[in-house]
Amino acid sequence: MKARINRRQFVKATGLGAAVLAMGGSLKAKGFGDGQAPKKPNIILIMADDLGYECLGCYGGTSYKTPVLDELAATGMRFEHCYSQPLCTPSRVQIMTGRYNSRNYTVFGSLDPKEKTFAHVMKKSDYATCVAGKWQLYGGGDGTSPEQAGFDEYCLWQVKDRGSRYSDPTVLENGTLRKNIKGKYGPDIFCDFISDFIERHKGRPFFVYYPMALTHGPFEPTPDSREWREGKHKANKKFFADMVTYMDKIVDRIIRKLDQLGLRENTLILFTSDNGTPRGITSRLGNVSIQGGKGLTTDAGTHAPLIANWKRMIPAGKVCGDLVDFSDFMPTLAGAAGTNLPPDMKIDGRSFLPQLRGEKGNPREWIFCYYEPNMKKGKWGQKIFVRDMKYKLYHTGEFFDVQTDPLEANPIGTGKRDKDASAIAERLQAVLDSMK
Repeated sequence: MKARINRRQFVKATGLGAAVLAMGGSLKAKGFGDGQAPKKPNIILIMADDLGYECLGCYGGTSYKTPVLDELAATGMRFEHCYSQPLCTPSRVQIMTGRYNSRNYTVFGSLDPKEKTFAHVMKKSDYATCVAGKWQLYGGGDGTSPEQAGFDEYCLWQVKDRGSRYSDPTVLENGTLRKNIKGKYGPDIFCDFISDFIERHKGRPFFVYYPMALTHGPFEPTPDSREWREGKHKANKKFFADMVTYMDKIVDRIIRKLDQLGLRENTLILFTSDNGTPRGITSRLGNVSIQGGKGLTTDAGTHAPLIANWKRMIPAGKVCGDLVDFSDFMPTLAGAAGTNLPPDMKIDGRSFLPQLRGEKGNPREWIFCYYEPNMKKGKWGQKIFVRDMKYKLYHTGEFFDVQTDPLEANPIGTGKRDKDASAIAERLQAVLDSMK
């Protein structure tokens, strides 16, 4: 057994809090593959909505067809331990700013307009920036608009108005509500907008952020569903499978556009999801039934897929077992773009760019989660925890072995912990204490 260290030593050794914050700012892209990348890469970050890792074939899912994403994983890199926040807005705030919710989360459906996002960083590095899909960050007008968040162009649902995100959608495009949307499908509109943006900016580096509408409820027919063709759009959870398949198809359309324009080899594609599958959906992971856990801080609510693909640059067929959370995307994107984060930008993320290059990098030893979404009283409570690969410790003192108990049904009391578990609980407590 390794020698035990005290809390101060552990905090120092693992780069807690503000010490970690500077890591992204010191990163600058190195050469990929056998040499320097020929120019700044295009970057496309796709984030599905309400899609647990168990839904994808490359993770062992057997309920749905996801051949395009499976191929991206087979020809790129799949991460086994990527963790989001348990709910949509908390995840969006964290992934866009590289900061834990304890530092900058205000209220559900809103992003503090004082925050700097990855789009600001990419614009500073001379990238054309675009966002399409679901916004949900403007609040009642006191949140952040797409322009304020650093995006040159946008095509979004739920900026100021809600309406439908699927059939006959309500879409705000660069400040103007789209017209002539009767009979149109929201995800098709978003995908077409992205394809057009790529075409118009093929001569310069571009950053596309695609927070998808799919596969969030209401579970409605897609244009490939028989019911859509028959004009029957009544929601039913049986359509979740159709929505997963259509999501995969949308990703394929974006990839084919890159191939058509000869941009694929110089484009980094990242795919993830904002949280777990809704609780009303049960999927199969191999022969095991997995009930969705959206809103829960268990693995069912926070274990997100993460696939990275960059032809010629990322080694094919690699599986990365390192811990990654949503604060890590900011420094990773900055490093891939070859830019430094401003020294006054205090973030919590740690870049996983070296791992994409096939290097060891500087992987995390723990992940911190502050979750207080301010939803309806009694439905979503405050949860704060720190976890490593095996154990999770909550601020309440509850301690779990999440490898053997992923749904956290059996807390391990202090009297039931062996020496190793006790030492790890002490170290995780040091992290919690430092984050206060």
